[in-house]
Amino acid sequence: MVTIRFLPHEKEIKVEPGTILLRAAMEAGVHINASCGGEGACGKCRVHIEEGEVEGGGREKLRPEDWEKGYRLACKSVVNEDLTVLVPVESSVDSAVLNMASTPRKTARIQEMDMDYLKEQGLFIPPVEKKYLELTPPTLGDNVCDMTRLINHLRMQENEHGLEVNLPVLRKLPDALREDDFKATLILARPVRSECGKTRIINVQSGNTSDRNFALAIDIGTTTVYGEVVNCLTGEILAQYGEFNRQISFGEDVITRIMYADKAGGLDKLHQAVIDTINSIIARLIKRSKIDVDDISAVALAGNTTMTQLLLKVKTKYLRLSPYVPTSTLYPPIKAEDIGLNLAPHVTALVYPCISSYVGGDIVSGVMGSGMYLTDETTLFIDIGTNAEIVVGNKDWMMCAACSAGPAFEGGGVEHGMRASKGAIEDFSLDPITFEPMSLTIGNTKPKGICGSGLIIMLASMFEMGLIDNQGKFNRNLDTKRIREKDGIWEYVVAWADETQIDRDIVFTEVDIDNLIRAKGAIYSGCHTLLNEVGMDMQSLDRIILAGGFGSYIDLSSAMTIGLLPELDPGKVTFVGNGSLLGARMTVLTNKLRQDVVDVTNKMTNFELSETPSYMDHYMAALFLPHTEMGLFPKLKERLDARQAWREGKSDS
Repeated sequence: MVTIRFLPHEKEIKVEPGTILLRAAMEAGVHINASCGGEGACGKCRVHIEEGEVEGGGREKLRPEDWEKGYRLACKSVVNEDLTVLVPVESSVDSAVLNMASTPRKTARIQEMDMDYLKEQGLFIPPVEKKYLELTPPTLGDNVCDMTRLINHLRMQENEHGLEVNLPVLRKLPDALREDDFKATLILARPVRSECGKTRIINVQSGNTSDRNFALAIDIGTTTVYGEVVNCLTGEILAQYGEFNRQISFGEDVITRIMYADKAGGLDKLHQAVIDTINSIIARLIKRSKIDVDDISAVALAGNTTMTQLLLKVKTKYLRLSPYVPTSTLYPPIKAEDIGLNLAPHVTALVYPCISSYVGGDIVSGVMGSGMYLTDETTLFIDIGTNAEIVVGNKDWMMCAACSAGPAFEGGGVEHGMRASKGAIEDFSLDPITFEPMSLTIGNTKPKGICGSGLIIMLASMFEMGLIDNQGKFNRNLDTKRIREKDGIWEYVVAWADETQIDRDIVFTEVDIDNLIRAKGAIYSGCHTLLNEVGMDMQSLDRIILAGGFGSYIDLSSAMTIGLLPELDPGKVTFVGNGSLLGARMTVLTNKLRQDVVDVTNKMTNFELSETPSYMDHYMAALFLPHTEMGLFPKLKERLDARQAWREGKSDS
């Protein structure tokens, strides 16, 4: 780590070598004027390097005399050693205002699966394992049949009893044993619970292949499908890959696909589309990890209820019709080839169970993988997407619900919203005097839109700086040309046309703000409703777990400022990434999850928010920034009061 000291603010921050100086300033809460997204076009982020050196620095954008004096562009300066940086007055504002206006960026701590813990607790027992055997070859004096020879060895040497064998194994057995002088490897599938079934011999391979036992974890999302290859001996992820779900051709959302599946031949087409997607991913994973498809022993799949039923080619019509009933919530182990996956005949597909029509196996998978169901802590689990799924509870009880947040946090319904990709504004701050923007894009290129994390920070910054009121309306009396009315809609110009990739102004409108407020209001009120149903409130929470595509990039302070998340200590918030994929991975590594998942699904009580009378009251109260009850956000209220006092002091002087 290297240390950067910013003057005259007397702020220090430690960052990884290779960090862009502008990003370090933003993380430290130091405002440097920048509106071109870090592309170097505007030249407004000029700083003076007092001590140390940077790489790059944007020489071509500075006058020669400024370069010689030690000035550099923060967006073009790469930090690899300790620095002292002076932010000139033209690039900064009153430091007292900065100390009050901004805090260092805080994102959720990433929570990863701890394989050492699984091993220490004796839980690292994959549901499918390999066992190498060296049998005594038959003779005229010992000519019992091959299967009896195998079973006797397992009983005496391996303490294996009550085994089942299927017909394909019997067909392979004689040649497999004799190819390597009765040295062979068995693939064993363990039952969920020993009292509920027998261990099955599902395959036999000649020689010793026990060091080659792999499994697949697959997350089937509405938009994207992700997969990974896992080494069942070490827990190591050998390869990861994702593709867009080919069902997109038949509709962007689950409702559209449910309606298409009800047409003649629709179910077959949607089933084949997702199977083709998964098979394409499997082929890429096998190639990347350099393994043999015959050494894959199991595949775990998790998806929402609609995706799961389409995967299994089960009718989806009744998922969208009251009373919203899925065909099944639990699924037995299935032969992978029976649903069309290009895997060996012995491979078992483990499909995650669902709770209801709109709380599916992806959420159950996230709950299991995060370990939420094992703790005494009252935990709020949120998977943020077009349909935000929420789970509240602990090891003793859980309640869940789905709320239609809409696509705003994924860029939908926002004029210049976009998914997180190169050129998307992902971070933003405002000069509290001039209201000029400081923005950073993914890839440090000219901006072409605003992604979800950028939208949250932008909305929070504008509210705290007084550009918008608690209803999301612009303060039209401010002295800035960036706030304007166009075609009857008020907007803020985030970047002028000559600073963008799209040859037009990038703006943030009151319509955009309204869509974001509605989305955050749906999520917050869903959480509030679930807690109230059991006599609790937001302050009862011990922990928040975020799952989903952009959870790791959400600035927690901003999310709390707009009322997306309750105001809690950021240290209580963790991020599990793709929770659906995490749970699927855990399933192929520990049979404990398969044992627990039925109990967990039985424990989870589903609420249809539309049928819960208090939900609409909570929703209406949440359609403000951050909420109608400011008492729920005391720290924010303190900051707003301090800013108002500062403004009044400035006006008096």
